[in-house]
Parts: sequence; structure tokens; C-alpha cells
Amino acid sequence: MDNSDANRLEDEIERLRKALDAETRTCLELRRQLDGASAEFEEFVSMTAHDLRESLRDVSSFSQLMAETYAGRLDSDAGVFLGRIQAGAAKMQALLADVVDYWATSAGDRQPGPTDMETVLRQALVCADKLITEHAGIVTHDPLPRVMGDFEILTKVLQHLIRNALQYCGKPSPRVHISSRRVDLDWAISVQDNGPGIDPAFQSRIFGAFKRLHGKEYPGNGLGLAFCKKSIEWHGGRIWLESAPGAGSAFHFTLPPAD
Repeated sequence: MDNSDANRLEDEIERLRKALDAETRTCLELRRQLDGASAEFEEFVSMTAHDLRESLRDVSSFSQLMAETYAGRLDSDAGVFLGRIQAGAAKMQALLADVVDYWATSAGDRQPGPTDMETVLRQALVCADKLITEHAGIVTHDPLPRVMGDFEILTKVLQHLIRNALQYCGKPSPRVHISSRRVDLDWAISVQDNGPGIDPAFQSRIFGAFKRLHGKEYPGNGLGLAFCKKSIEWHGGRIWLESAPGAGSAFHFTLPPAD
């Protein structure tokens, strides 16, 4: 690579880094406003997320193109910079998707209807298939009931709970079991794992938006369980955790029966 190519590459990397910094500041502003948001802010989130996705796609695609075009001709620093740009863009794309899901839960004209939780689980497992394979996870389940709910929202709830169980298990072959039982007039769905468990001192905060119990060595942005809580409460149910260090965790949530 001659000096002119190297200079152009350095300029392009710097441009992409600045673009990523700008998108990060925008996401932080979204985070700051989440708790006190109104209906107008929900619309703002949707519109902003759309625009941010376009910018992030540019950052991701051009950094990937640069990595492929200059393969074998980049010095170690340039390679590291490009890798961080791509990882940052992917992380922010995931954050935007979770933010939109969080606000969309109670927005629009959604109405709960008769929903087969067996079908919901099958779809959630399809969505989580890659992660299950990566972690060599084993997911089992008992017969599940029909409930009054929104298929898309409940699919994402199960997907989040299964994803958390796999990612935070810390064992070579994480196991997840989904079951159900009647609790008073409602159905209670349970997602049990064989992970390390959660200290009771931290359990009260896990359903808060952007509340994370693990460091940066684990993926995630702290919105998954907040989304689950908001989703189940929108259905008129409740969600809670039973866990102890070394004994795994069980997330339970209730839903009204379909019949």
C-alpha cells in the first residue's frame, strides 16, 4: 500500500469512528429519556431508530468493505480499528432493536387473542437456534397451554428468557426447561435454567431498564428483562424470579387462559 492509499484509509477510518461516536451519543440521549418518555417520545424513538439504522448500516457495510478490499495490506492498528467499528455498530444495532421492541410493547392497536404457547415456543426456538447451537444448549419443555396474548410479543419474551439462560449459564452444556401450571385463575409459564443463580441482593433490580448484573464480558444491554416485565404486565400478568447462588434461576410469568 503506497502513502496515498494509506492516507485515504486512515481518513476513512477516522470518518467512520466519528460517525460511530455520533450515533453513540444519540443512543445515550435515548437512554437518558427512557424513564420519563411520553407518547410523543415513543414516536421519536421509532423515527430516530429508523434513521440510526441507516447510518449504522453504512458504518457496518463500509467498514466490512474496507476490511475485504485491503485484506493483507492493513497494519495491525488499522485492523483493530476496523474490528472495533464493526463490533460497535453491531452492538448499537442490537440496542436499537431492543429499544424499539420495548416501546412497541404497549403502542399501537395490539389486542391479545387466543394464543398457543406451544406455537410461541417453537417460533422462539427458531429465532434462538443459532445461539442454542453456539452454546451447545439443550432446551426441553412440558406441554404448554393456550392463553390470551399477543403471539409476536410472547415469542420475544420467551426468546429473551432463553437467550439469557444460555448466555449467562457459564457451563459447557446449558439446560433450559419450560413448563406451566395453574396459579389461581391464570396460567404460569416457567423458564428454568441450570446456571449459577442470582444473589437475592440483586434480584430486585434485574427488571429495570438498563440494569445489568454482569460486566462487559457478557453481551446484552440491560433491556431484555425490562422488555419482558413490560410485556407481561401489558397482558395483565406478572413476572418474577426464583433463584439462589449455585441453584440456577427460574423466571415465572402469568397469563390469562384462552378458555
